[in-house]
Amino acid sequence: QVQVVESGGGLAQAGGSLRLSCAASGLTFSTYAMGWFRQAPGKEREFVAIISWSDSTLYTDSVKGRFTISRDNAKNTVYLQMNSLKPEDTAVYYCAADGRPRRVGLKTTRWFYDYWGQGTQVTVSS
Repeated sequence: QVQVVESGGGLAQAGGSLRLSCAASGLTFSTYAMGWFRQAPGKEREFVAIISWSDSTLYTDSVKGRFTISRDNAKNTVYLQMNSLKPEDTAVYYCAADGRPRRVGLKTTRWFYDYWGQGTQVTVSS
C-alpha cells in the first residue's frame, strides 16, 4: 500500500521561508516522479513543481526562482524549499506520486498522479 505523508507547513511572514517534506512508502521511490500541488480556498488544485525520477524539474511560473524541489532517494523523501514567500502562496500543499514508474516526460496535470498525501497548510501573512 502506497502512503504519502507531507510535513513542514505552517505560518510565515511575507518574504520568509518554509520547507515542506514528503515521505513516500510502498513504492520504489527512485523510479517515480513526485509533484507538489496546492489548493487555495475557492480555487482549483494547481501544479506547483515536479521532479522526475531522473531528477529533471519543472515549476509553475509564479514560483520560479523562489521555490526549489529536490529529492533524497535514500530517504524516500521529496522536499519543497519555499523562499521569498508571498501572501498568494497561501494554500494547502499536497504531495503526489506519479501513477507510473519511469514515466517519460514531466506531467503537470494532477490526473497522472495516483498517490496523494493529506495536505499541509501554508499560510503567508503580509
